[in-house]
This record gives sequence, structure tokens and C-alpha cells, in this order.
Amino acid sequence: MAEAGWEAGHGLGEKQQLSYRVAAWVREHIMVGTLPAGQFLRTESLADQLGVSATPVREALMVLQGEGAVRWEPRRGFRIVAVSEQDVRDLFEVQAFIAGELAARAALVMEPAAIGGLRELQARLEVAVEASDVATVDALSHEIHRRINKASGSSRLAALLNQTVQYVPLHFFGAIAGWSQASSREHAPIFDALAVGDAQQARKAMGSHVTHIGELVEAHLRTSREGA
Repeated sequence: MAEAGWEAGHGLGEKQQLSYRVAAWVREHIMVGTLPAGQFLRTESLADQLGVSATPVREALMVLQGEGAVRWEPRRGFRIVAVSEQDVRDLFEVQAFIAGELAARAALVMEPAAIGGLRELQARLEVAVEASDVATVDALSHEIHRRINKASGSSRLAALLNQTVQYVPLHFFGAIAGWSQASSREHAPIFDALAVGDAQQARKAMGSHVTHIGELVEAHLRTSREGA
């Protein structure tokens, strides 16, 4: 599963430093439990697994140590620190607040044509859900949220949201039970609020959607630990 995700384009990227991409890969695998708490990460073996040199891996692990995701232990290496359910809850509560505010601001300015474009994307997303095309669901959901965030006109707040999103296992959402269905069902109330310019309802609908996704991630993490 890990290697497939990397090769499928969720790893290396020309526009980002290798150390950033390696850190993102490790974060996601820790979050979904495929890199379990207590496991040691060896620089050389991780570099071989990802097909990169040891330097970006070492840099990535230092970044992750600063975030508290791993802990250096002399003569042993970097040990993965457990992600608690409260950690996941905190992360998504912050995201729900910011994403809700961006949606509220977008509701005051989005034109009917832009909202129509969102509904067109949603129609394609629902077809992809029916076809179990997780990659397409992922891409379309991302584009829907991106357009709403951009429409808000609040680039710095959107950038703050992006900083928190790096801790979310975006490329594993397809493996999380209920995520595709949530994307299929829960976008409509957001669009409806945007269409009538109801900032309060847009904030509520977006916040509820993001909070629900967090609950699904939390449940997935719990299940993966119980099955370990």
C-alpha cells in the first residue's frame, strides 16, 4: 500500500523539495497507522524504500522530530510517537473552524456561474463514487474545496488552512471507510448555502463536513490499532 501510493504520484514532486515530500509521506503513514507507534525509522532503509538519497530522509526526520511525530533515541534511531485520537480531533477541529470561515466569506461573493461549476464537479464526483474510482473522488473533492477557499478572497487564511492540511492523510482517504460517501452527500448543503449567500449556514455546513471527516479518520486509526 505504501509503495503503491508513492509510485502513483503521491510522493516525489518536482515543485517541492524531496525532504518535504518524504516528511509528508511519513506523516500520512503515521496518521493512518501503516507506520505504527514505537517503530523505528532507519534513514537508509527508508531512503531505499522511497528511492531517494539518505539526505532528504534525514532532513525530513529532523522536521518530523520538531513536530513531535518522531523522537530521536541515541544509537537506535527515530522512533514513531503515537498519534492519539485527541490529536486527530484537535487537528480537524482547527481545520473545521478555518474551512468554515473561508466558506462563509465565499458565500458573500461567489457568482452563480462559479457555484454552477461546483455542482458540475460534484456530479462528476458522484459518478466516481458509484464507480469506486477513489483517485477521481480525491481529485474532484480537492478541487471543490480549493475553489471555495480561493473564492473567499482570504489568501492568508487559506494558506493557514493549507499548513494544517499537511498533517492530514489526504492520499489515504480512499482507504478510510465512509469518506467517499461523505464527499458525495455533504457537499450539497454547502453549495446550497453558497447559492443563497448565507454565510452562517455555509460556515456551519462546511464545519460539519470537515468535522465528520475527522471522525472517520479517528475511527480508521482506532480500527487499525485494534487490528494490529
